[in-house]
Amino acid sequence: MASEPQWYDTISLPALLRYARNTYGAAMRRALDEAGYDDIPKNGLYVIGGLALEAGNAPLSVLIRDLRISKQSAGQLIDTLVARGYLKRSEDAQDRRRLVIALTARGRAAARVQADARNRIDAKLTERIGDAGVGKLRRMLALLGSFGRDDTE
Repeated sequence: MASEPQWYDTISLPALLRYARNTYGAAMRRALDEAGYDDIPKNGLYVIGGLALEAGNAPLSVLIRDLRISKQSAGQLIDTLVARGYLKRSEDAQDRRRLVIALTARGRAAARVQADARNRIDAKLTERIGDAGVGKLRRMLALLGSFGRDDTE
């Protein structure tokens, strides 16, 4: 006897990916709002979280590429995050023509709140599917993300 399809069996993978991503985004936004970091603009979570994971400075060009937004939009986002005290801007020590952005103390604190929220979602997922399931999910998402970036298309 065949079992009835689950709701997720009939939804496209891109829609499921968006649904899952929204789970993380909503949890992070809620935690940041509750901690007093309610002024982070759209895409700001990506910049702050990305800089925290890199544990250092990142050239502005790398962030623009990864965000897949225009230079003007990226510049406005960075300006907003600098004005709100999350980032600081400086010249690259090796190439003075390049700007480097880094987290301020406020940015590092927001990144910790964001990471804690992400870790709580990860823990719930691990409770439900185990470490092996999470490992498989990571490998599958990494493979999917590699399409179009190498010869795996």
